[in-house]
Amino acid sequence: MRNKTIEVLGKAISEGKGLQINLDIAKLHTRTKIEVPVIIERAKESGPTILITGGIHGDEINGVEIVRQLVAKGYHKPQKGMVICIPVVNIFGFLNQTRQFPDGRDLNRVFPGSKRGSLASIFAYHLMKEIVPLADYCLDFHTGGADRFNAPQIRINEGDEESLELAKSFGTSFIMQSKRREKSYRDSAIKLGKKVLLFEGGKSLDIDKTITKVGITGALNLMHHLGIRDFSKELASKAKVSEPIIVASSKWIRANHSGMFRSNAILGRFYKKGDKIGSISDPFGFFEKDVKAPVKGYVFCINKAPIVNKGDAVIHMSVEK
Repeated sequence: MRNKTIEVLGKAISEGKGLQINLDIAKLHTRTKIEVPVIIERAKESGPTILITGGIHGDEINGVEIVRQLVAKGYHKPQKGMVICIPVVNIFGFLNQTRQFPDGRDLNRVFPGSKRGSLASIFAYHLMKEIVPLADYCLDFHTGGADRFNAPQIRINEGDEESLELAKSFGTSFIMQSKRREKSYRDSAIKLGKKVLLFEGGKSLDIDKTITKVGITGALNLMHHLGIRDFSKELASKAKVSEPIIVASSKWIRANHSGMFRSNAILGRFYKKGDKIGSISDPFGFFEKDVKAPVKGYVFCINKAPIVNKGDAVIHMSVEK
């Protein structure tokens, strides 16, 4: 029997209705209530529910921008099922433009949380208890941390064929089959039986138009594929992505010297072992050392930091067998 009314955070959402509610389980030390807007649109016709999130890390602004545009352009209004959007999950970090929660913890390392743990853990607990169980599919938008700029990619649980097909429908050039990180949002949602796609693109504290465009188009592709809404008209003018590159293994290239780093690598390009992909020099003009590809593969992340220390990760490559 169809459920005519769904209750979210104590609010009833009837078929064909939309609602914005606030997840407000925490306060600042000034006793100021911090509210996390949860934007819900439900169709008259039954269908799957997708939860779309951004800003689990407060400084990953590009993910916030993607979800914001989905709402601003009305793409979150379904013809079947329900769409739940949380543009900024970690509103605390977003306010301060930092990755962490005010308690210094990384929200994406404390799931599924606990009722009486740290501030981040309490928040994770309520998200997993009140919101995630409603979803069938989760689409989570991230960027590279610090100065690491990621090529647009979807990360999925390795060995999950259904998620692989969903990732292909999204339409990024790269699909990363990565192991689940314990206590992450993705790991906890998968344990609840949800299908989770994690998008990575761009870097923190930055909004890149190309990354935003890929993220929005991918979300429309996915919702179209799931039958949530017909986006044929919106997608008609979009360029089709060729067969995606599936990355099962990857390697970080680390700086052999401290100094000024210049990358010659181009995101998405294939390099052979021994190809020059960057250089590191001192600031005085006495030495300059090449950074060479230690394996053959595709470059899908570049550290944009101009200054690096020995051992810093500078370029991330796939490992092609």
